[in-house]
Parts: sequence; C-alpha cells; structure tokens
Amino acid sequence: MSAPAAEESKNHSERLVEAVVRFAGDSGDGMQLTGGQFTSTSALVGNDLATLPDFPAEIRAPAGTLPGVSAYQVRIANYDIHTPGDAPDVLVAMNPAALKKSIGDLKPNGIVIANTDEFHKGNLKKAGYEVSPLEDDSLAGFRVVQAELGKMTREVLKDSGLDSKAQSRCKNFLALGMVYWLFSRPLEPTIQWLEEKFAKKPELAAANVAVLRAGFNYCDTIEVFQTRYEVEPAKLPAGTYRNVMGNVALGLGLVAASRRSGLPLFLGSYPITPASDILHQLSGYKNYGVVTVQAEDEIAAVSAAIGASFGGALGVTTTSGPGLALKSEAIGLAVMTELPLVVVNIQRGGPSTGLPTKTEQADLLQAMFGRNGESPVPIVSCSSPADAFDAAMEACRIAIRYMTPVILLSDGYIANGSEPWRLPDLASLPDLRVEFRTDPEGFQPYMRDPETLARPWAIPGTAGLEHRIGGLEKEDVTGNVSYDPVNHEKMIHLRAEKVERIARTIPDVVIDGDQEGQILLIGWGSTQGAITGAVRLAREEGHKVGYIHLRHLNPFPPNLADVLSRFEKVLIPEINMGQLALILRAKFVRDLVSLPKVQGKPFYRREILAKMHELLEA
Repeated sequence: MSAPAAEESKNHSERLVEAVVRFAGDSGDGMQLTGGQFTSTSALVGNDLATLPDFPAEIRAPAGTLPGVSAYQVRIANYDIHTPGDAPDVLVAMNPAALKKSIGDLKPNGIVIANTDEFHKGNLKKAGYEVSPLEDDSLAGFRVVQAELGKMTREVLKDSGLDSKAQSRCKNFLALGMVYWLFSRPLEPTIQWLEEKFAKKPELAAANVAVLRAGFNYCDTIEVFQTRYEVEPAKLPAGTYRNVMGNVALGLGLVAASRRSGLPLFLGSYPITPASDILHQLSGYKNYGVVTVQAEDEIAAVSAAIGASFGGALGVTTTSGPGLALKSEAIGLAVMTELPLVVVNIQRGGPSTGLPTKTEQADLLQAMFGRNGESPVPIVSCSSPADAFDAAMEACRIAIRYMTPVILLSDGYIANGSEPWRLPDLASLPDLRVEFRTDPEGFQPYMRDPETLARPWAIPGTAGLEHRIGGLEKEDVTGNVSYDPVNHEKMIHLRAEKVERIARTIPDVVIDGDQEGQILLIGWGSTQGAITGAVRLAREEGHKVGYIHLRHLNPFPPNLADVLSRFEKVLIPEINMGQLALILRAKFVRDLVSLPKVQGKPFYRREILAKMHELLEA
C-alpha cells in the first residue's frame, strides 16, 4: 500500500492514497464475483478504481492446481488512476495454488489472508509444495492471517438448513467481509445485491449475508489485523458515474451510434471468448431498434451484417482473433461494395485457439493487411473500459460517413476490466444522421462525394436506384462489372485515397508530458494505463519524456510525423512482438525501439520505466 496520507491514529487507522487487493482461488470459489462486489462497493464509496479479472480458459479447470487458479485484482485510489496496479498489497488465497501463483507479485510486508482449511496434504501436493508455506519461513516477509474460512462458514450456517455443499459455497463472502473491515467498506451495498439476486431463494440470501457479517465481525472482535485502512473518495470531474466493463461500454457505444444516426443496429455474431458478452448485452436492447442474430459460424455472422448494411442498417459483427481470420474474405466484400460495417475484434492470446481468456494486442497486422488484394480498412482502437464507448461511436462515424468497413480493436484486458465511467451528456454526442440517396436524377451507384470519396447509400426498394452489387471489380461511377486493367488500378487508388482522407476528420495527436526531449513513448489500446504511470514516474525523476496514445491506427493522425521529430528516441511498448513499431518504421523511416510483451498479461509500470532507464543511460 502506498505511503499513508496521515499519521496512524490512536485507533490504529491509517488513511491511504491507494491500495491493491487480489482475490485468488479455484474457479468454483467465486473470486470473480467477490472481486466484483468489492469493486462495486468501492465505486459507490467514490474511489477511482481499475480491475484485472484473470481466469482459466477451461470451464472446469482442475481444482487445486496452478492452471485452475481464478483471480480478480482491483486497485482503489483517492486520485485518478489508470491501471489495476503492478502488485497487490493484500492477497486473499483460498488454497495453496492461489498462494503459490500470486505470492511472487505481493509487495514486501503485504497482507496474506490464507484459507487454512485448504492447506492439506493433497492440495499442497497439487500446488507443488513439499511443506506447507504456512509452517516454514517462506512467508516471513509478509503479514500472514490464517483463517479457517470453510470451518467458520459452516459454524455460522449450522442452523441455516442448507446442505454442506451449499454452505461451503458461501465462504468467499466470509473472506469478503474480512476485506470490507480491513478497508472500512460498508456492507449494505452487497447485502442489497444479495437480497435482489436471491429474491426467489431468500434462504441463500440470508446465508450469504450472515457469512458476510461474520467475516466483518470476526475482524472487529478478534483483532485479526493490527491496522485498519481507509481510502477516501477520489476528486474526479463533476458528473454522474457508474462502474463499467469494457464490453458493456462498447455495446452502449454501438447503441448510442445507432440512435444518433437514426439507423437500426444489426449485430451478426458467433460466440467467442472474450467477445461474447457484447452479443449477450445487445440482445437485451430490442426496444431500442437493436436486432441480434447468433449465426451458425463467423462467416455467416459477418455476411449477415453486410446484408443488413445493404438494407439500410448499421451493420456490426463482433469476434476475436480466430474469428477475424474467418471473416477476412467477407470484409473484402464490404471493401469492394463500399458499405458501412463495423467489425469489433476483442483480441486474445494466439495463434489458433491460443490463450482464450488472456489478453494480447497481436492482431494489428491482421487488421491492417489480413485480406487478399489491395483492401485498406480504417482501424480504431479503444484504450480503456470507459473509452470503449467513445471508440465504438468513432468507428461507427467513420463507417457511415466514408461508406467503408472499419475494424475496432479492443482486447481481453479492456473487455473484462472495469473502471468508473462518467455518463456523457447526450447532447454532446456526435450527430451521425444519415441521408440515403432517394433522387434517381443523375444517380450512379459509384459516383463519389467530392470531400470524402464515399459513394451514395441507396437502399434496396428505392425506385429508380436499382444497382448491381457484389465482389467483382466495379467500373468507376457506373458500378458495372469491369475487367479493364486501367479501371482496376483507378478503383484501387480511389478506395485507398478514401481511407487516407479520413485523416482530415480526426484530431491531431496530443503529447502528454514534455513536448520535446529525450524519449517519446507511443502506445495504443490497453497499454495506455501502464505507459501513463511510467511516464509520470519518469518525469518525477526529472527526465524529459512525452507520451502519445493512438486511437486511429489507419490512417494515422496528420501531425504524427512532426511529433516523432521532436524527440531523440521513440519507445513503443506493445503486447505483441512489435507490430505497431514495424508499421511506423515502414511509414516514417525512423529508428524506433520496440518493447514487446507476450505473456497473456498487461504491462506493469515498472517494466516500462526500467526500459526507459535503459535508454536514458545509453
């Protein structure tokens, strides 16, 4: 935990500016739910926060093993933060495997709450322990609290009427009650949530509430902890906030774009981790003109979305990396027919099935070049859970205005993470209204707007505007099928120029930090938080460093070349092998330093700061 903002009081209470808590256990221990409740309560208290859920790819991972550990990390603070923290201050370990997998991340003198019920010989062996770490000196550098969570839960619920299995499932709320006491969190929001969730099974609600209170009271009466901590509300800009996950914010952005454009939203999707939640969410918005279709495969999903766009809807398809590969030919069809389409790619670890529940940024080159022929596509990326709303609206704006498919890149870290989101003023949202072509006078299907080079959007059934469409090359202006080589080259250049002209309507990139100097860091996607934190630390050390974050990856902001020229060195951290660095080197012929990471985990601030120190020393 960061240094106290005030001296320790007589009642052993400390005020902190921030704290990081990690809940870890088996997939069946309810760690995602427990962490989510701590997050929601902290949001209601007014803390700024960021979360990092981490769970196995298997539905039923082997219990008690390292691959089966499910974890949820949340960072709370009284100031504006951007990451879920490099290392936890408090670790709740529900079994030996959870302890072993996370103890290396825990800060020195950090707190471990260990569920001793699970530290028996069988579980110790599964986790690779020869001797219990609770009995040797391996945890000497930490403050260890041993609690028989299972036994205490059964004692609390002995008269509840629940069977032993149902009683055991409540033990995560005993741990949550202990953490609530430790960080001075109120119980009421979680109690209300339990009563609403189990309204039809009040006995389960009562059991979990009793266990939650027991955990809180246990700390209060037994004096398990020497000190109690408090993180005060953050001073954020005025407004109405809600805690939001990335996939939820992205889905809301698509709905908002539909409403602001006046177009019905059509989502054609095939379930795939970690994108499926968008399909689940949007299926509940039928009253807002949203139509969702769970297709039989990825190709059918994107093809249906293209058909919906042809019919005058805002066509969207959602997927992850393997699904984007399957959609590539159909995206090329949208390029050729010049129809608006938003392709959402929630990136995950690859190749192939890879790491379905882990994060990666390794689909940028696939988004840029993963189609046959010369088929440029605009690319937009979101940088945080809350930013996914704005990024979704921007992708829709480009698709509609320029009559083109757009790829919107998110990733598992953004999709499953959460943070406070200030609800936007509806009047401030961009006007995306669409005017379909209805006048047959002088109509040609591939005539072009002089500013954007977009062709007219004429929906089927409009008298006098019948036209041919398909994947064969089009004749300029008329749209007739053409095999003329000169015409083909002209159309290739027109489609490429249309994408380049998007740069006229995107803002200049803004440098955060020093406007010129030693090192410029460039980020995109979910690296924003870690880079922001690292740059802040470097500037506190007196180094002249700046930072830009790219939302538009194709085309780039118009002033990017000028910004690159202001710094001696350029560092690009990416959760891949250096894909953006490769593109920037080719486009700007500039020596760049790539900092790759492909572990299925986001960057830590300290990793980026260490690389900056290396460059500064050189």
